[in-house]
Amino acid sequence: MGAFGPIHWIVVAVVVLLLFGGRGKLSGIMGDAAKGIRAFKDGLKDGDEVATTTTTKPLPSEKDEARS
Repeated sequence: MGAFGPIHWIVVAVVVLLLFGGRGKLSGIMGDAAKGIRAFKDGLKDGDEVATTTTTKPLPSEKDEARS
């Protein structure tokens, strides 16, 4: 159970190559993840603004009450 077999080393090698192989792969992956998170947050903000603007009604002012 304590020894690593050839399959374990292959998996480790694949993970290392995916993370560190090539120029800037890790930073590219993290940059894409950050863009996705930012887009998700912006989508939530847009959804909240639309929901609050359509469901709230303006309060009647004193001028409106005087007209009726």
